[in-house]
Amino acid sequence: MRLPVRLDAVLVQALIAAALSFAHLHDLASAAGQDGWKAWAYPVSVDLLMVVAWRRLRSGGPKAAGWCWFLVALAASLGANVATAGLLDLDDVPAWLRILVAGWPAVAFLGGTLLAHGPAAPQDPAAHDDAVPPIAAPELPSGETEPTPPATVSVPPALVALAHKVAAEHRARTGTAIDTSTLRARLGVPMLLAEAIAARLT
Repeated sequence: MRLPVRLDAVLVQALIAAALSFAHLHDLASAAGQDGWKAWAYPVSVDLLMVVAWRRLRSGGPKAAGWCWFLVALAASLGANVATAGLLDLDDVPAWLRILVAGWPAVAFLGGTLLAHGPAAPQDPAAHDDAVPPIAAPELPSGETEPTPPATVSVPPALVALAHKVAAEHRARTGTAIDTSTLRARLGVPMLLAEAIAARLT
């Protein structure tokens, strides 16, 4: 099944303009002494700088650098279009234009580096609405401490049986019920576990 292709008039116009501008930049660079692959690299460099600057303008970050380098690239592209329209003798390019063309790679490298490594767009707090907000602990009156909630501790049955034996020996020897601290010391367990065991003995 063939899908119908619908051409956007604006897109076609943009492609034609880009192709013509690309050719004009190549012709100007070639006339200024940049022959071979170097003449073709100039229009690529100008167009890439313009694209990077445009992306910076659309990113939502600081726009000053984006506008600055977008206008620099636009001036280079527009200047090549005007210069090759018959207003400039391409067989006798002036020295100042040769200097501009020769210096363009350094300018494009500087602009691309500053745009690529510039400050990022600020984070939008609204983009994190789905994040779980921190739970604020309730404030207690001065001098009071928050009570520790009772913890559920799993006690092995064998340890409970051993605790019963230790508690029985303690009662037989002292005539009193074993306290939690003594039980903890005799069993060699943490206090939290000793408290859970002691609750099983009552």
